[in-house]
Amino acid sequence: MKSPGGSIFPYYYKGGEIHCLKYGNKYKDEEKLFELMRQEEEFIMNTNKKLKIWVDMYKTTITGNVLQELINNLNNLDGHIERLSFVGLSGMNQWRLKRKIKKAGMNYKISFYSDPEDAKTWLVSE
Repeated sequence: MKSPGGSIFPYYYKGGEIHCLKYGNKYKDEEKLFELMRQEEEFIMNTNKKLKIWVDMYKTTITGNVLQELINNLNNLDGHIERLSFVGLSGMNQWRLKRKIKKAGMNYKISFYSDPEDAKTWLVSE
């Protein structure tokens, strides 16, 4: 089965199960990104389980609107996230996102990486 973003679900990696939110390669197309976020929310809610999720943000412009929609997306998925890893965010955007996550009161195990393999390995560790 594939998720709305095109990820194989479930995706098995190094003995664990993870899910990828492919929010990357949207460049400046916020509407396309926001629609995909809504579709992924519905998909994940229908899985009825907690997931280890890595979020691909490569080549997507991170505006204030994108950050807010991402926080809304994560908030809506609360209860379905076990661990969360972001890939492809600049140092400044990592800082901006961490601040918004903290301000929203979210307490996820979260990490940031430049390499998807490192992100996936972290998700299945422990």
